[in-house]
Amino acid sequence: MTITHLKRGKPEDQRAEDDARVRATVETVLKDIETRGDAAVRDLSVKFDTYDPPSFRLTDSEIQAAMQQVSPRDMDDIRFAQDQIRRFAQAQRASMTDIEVETLPGVTLGHRNIPVQSVGCYVPGGKFPMVASAHMSVLTASVAGVPRIVASAPPVQGAPHPAIVAAMHLGGAHEILVLGGMQAVGAMAIGTQTIAPVDMLVGPGNAFVAEAKRQLYGRVGIDLFAGPTETMVIADDTVDAELCATDLLGQAEHGYNSPAVLLTNSRKLAEGTLAEIDRLLQILPTRDTAAASWRDYGEVIVCDTYDEMLEQANAIASEHVQVMTDRDDWFLEHMHSYGALFLGPRTNVANGDKVIGTNHTLPTKKAGRYTGGLWVGKFLKTHSYQRITTDDAAALVGAYGSRLCMLEGFVGHAEQCNIRVRRYGGRNVAYGTAAE
Repeated sequence: MTITHLKRGKPEDQRAEDDARVRATVETVLKDIETRGDAAVRDLSVKFDTYDPPSFRLTDSEIQAAMQQVSPRDMDDIRFAQDQIRRFAQAQRASMTDIEVETLPGVTLGHRNIPVQSVGCYVPGGKFPMVASAHMSVLTASVAGVPRIVASAPPVQGAPHPAIVAAMHLGGAHEILVLGGMQAVGAMAIGTQTIAPVDMLVGPGNAFVAEAKRQLYGRVGIDLFAGPTETMVIADDTVDAELCATDLLGQAEHGYNSPAVLLTNSRKLAEGTLAEIDRLLQILPTRDTAAASWRDYGEVIVCDTYDEMLEQANAIASEHVQVMTDRDDWFLEHMHSYGALFLGPRTNVANGDKVIGTNHTLPTKKAGRYTGGLWVGKFLKTHSYQRITTDDAAALVGAYGSRLCMLEGFVGHAEQCNIRVRRYGGRNVAYGTAAE
């Protein structure tokens, strides 16, 4: 059994240095927003986006004016994508039911799925205005029934991006902000004089946005801790090098630090993919970004067996995992740590990112070991309730509760149980003792 790395990425310690610099910057910015509110947000908008409008919130007329700039074809495509995402989100929501069950005579337990009351949806718009991110966050929150959805994206060339505004509006946003980066995330979470704070933050972003969400977690909820886009291709000799190279570079173009990994049991495919990546980087228009990612974060791992490939894939726990082998369903059955799977050569991450219907906000940095991605359930809180309706049940459960509380030394807890045993069970329990 042999695992060979034909190519490795940047060492982990160098990545940690980058993270430390981002962390310090974000901490300073969030403190400034908390102290100065709108003034801090405006200074940051001018500094990073050269944008200084009368208000960061778009009016209804401004939203309509932006949407008028979107071509009919683009508007049709946005609606098509939202239809697919809405259908899947609605099916997911339908799978989450409120329950109520009588566990003992007179004892009723249940839970209700209640929407988060306000959500801030961040939509990246820097080098690549990510229209699809508006579908994934805003629309999914809308299907969940969130009553206040705030959507924010940075200006593009000094103005709201028309297609992003259209996607936010059609997705169900109640407030649309033209505000980018960590200042947008900070303003929505902390609140300012003109922006009411939200209960939860969702959506992808650059390293500064991700770090801002991490630092704000606890003050508000978040969808997940998201890092740079990651992709893994698991392939054998049933596919060719051009397909593998195209799929790896298609995600590497996201940013300079987007990990891309080929995992294969074919050395011929591995070497062919390396050569094909070199060829494609000569003609890919986004090669400057993709080449940097591939140079510093690209990996090619050759295994002897499918079992080794599976073990490596679960250990890496990549955000996007494309499986193109002669046993795709076997990987589906046995993979347990990843963001989303894309099965078969006809399937690709780009479709998942933009249109197919699943959500593209997914766990990175090995978080797939303990969480899935954004979905309608992330916007719902499952709250339990209890009801005892008979005297016999109150006395029965109360006696057990009394003894278990005293076992732990919680006398006050025990008395909550004891008083019910006395009143509803007619039993004389001495104060501060366990019920018999």
